[in-house]
Amino acid sequence: MQVSRRNLLKSSLAAGAAAALPGSAHGSPCLAPGTNPHYAQFDEILNQPVFKRELFPDPVIIASVELLHYKDSYLCRVRSKDGAEGISVGNSMQLDSIYPFFTTRLAPFFIGKDARDLEVLLEASTVYKSNYKFTGLALWIPMATLEFAILDMFGRMSGKSIGQLIGEIHNKEISVYQANSERDISAELTIEHLKEQVAISKAKAIKFKLGGRMSHPEFPKGRSEQLIPLVRKTFGDDMVISADANGSYTAAQAIPIGKLMQEYKYVFYEEPVPFDWYEETKQVADALQIPIALGEQEPSMHNFRWLLANNAIGVAQPDMFYFGGMVRCTRVARMANAQGKPTIPHISDSGLGFLYMMHFVSAIPNAGPYHEFKSFNDTLPFTCATSTLRSDDNGRLKVPTGPGLGVEIDPDYIKRYELVKVAY
Repeated sequence: MQVSRRNLLKSSLAAGAAAALPGSAHGSPCLAPGTNPHYAQFDEILNQPVFKRELFPDPVIIASVELLHYKDSYLCRVRSKDGAEGISVGNSMQLDSIYPFFTTRLAPFFIGKDARDLEVLLEASTVYKSNYKFTGLALWIPMATLEFAILDMFGRMSGKSIGQLIGEIHNKEISVYQANSERDISAELTIEHLKEQVAISKAKAIKFKLGGRMSHPEFPKGRSEQLIPLVRKTFGDDMVISADANGSYTAAQAIPIGKLMQEYKYVFYEEPVPFDWYEETKQVADALQIPIALGEQEPSMHNFRWLLANNAIGVAQPDMFYFGGMVRCTRVARMANAQGKPTIPHISDSGLGFLYMMHFVSAIPNAGPYHEFKSFNDTLPFTCATSTLRSDDNGRLKVPTGPGLGVEIDPDYIKRYELVKVAY
């Protein structure tokens, strides 16, 4: 996974060009579903199973689904009628607002069902009580939280990691990029903070924020134009650099920023326009050579299908929590892989998001060379027998190989959690 900045940029652009069929290349109009040659291929991919049901010959009936809460943390615990158990750590930052959806509209559907039918159940649960009307974080975060616990249960039953349950292991180690999430500070102060963060993570790649977020004015004014060349000059030619605008610009504003990034050899440009401005995203992509990355906020599989089929993005970035779990994210990765495009998932900076990201990345063949790192969760007491979960001097993390999530949360600590019924 040692890939230089130049090789990453070159491979990303070459893959996109090679995958683009006549009528769907950069610069061409968007094609209707009936004429876009990618759609049939994508639909076949989306119909292929992800979870390895064949590993479990006997029914695994779900006896209980519990959401547990302690301080600012949420856990999901799933138990089968035969006593198997799985635990997941939720995105507590978001569950604090939407936990009633989990307890009243999602968990009840799974009770008494055969967990081996995971993929069918995930789809069917969106129809139960018309849950699809809550499409977005309200639906996908609870669903991901529940799916992770079920996969942890199956992993413990079979002695396999989560990655082995959804694919083949392609990446036993993951190289990280250091993500800096700051805005509204000077370019110089951003540089100082990046230096401090890279010194800790030893990352060989970095990403920072551009613009003012979702079309808000940037402060200080002109920070992005100053920061883009300054980061390159500070960290040198060997550092792999990307930047995230979080929808800060219109297409007309985003294109000059992208050209400046190209001048300084950046490897991808994330969310140049608001995430649901699909036509404008393609407009920016068509005007630039730097790959456009998108997916953190995307809730729709159909929209990912459109974005990839029309070459509006060069890097797929589904979020494990925000997009509803491993199964759905794997389907996006498979579509991207069919076009020779990398998948670099976004991670939610909450709970053990980085661990779920690692297992997902371990199991996809088109993982990008560097993956997002923000911080480790040191508030939850857990042990991992197969990985230090710390980046080495080359900025690499070893993916846990133990069963399920591959970590053991202190059982005495779990006892502090209380069952969430409906609301506090």
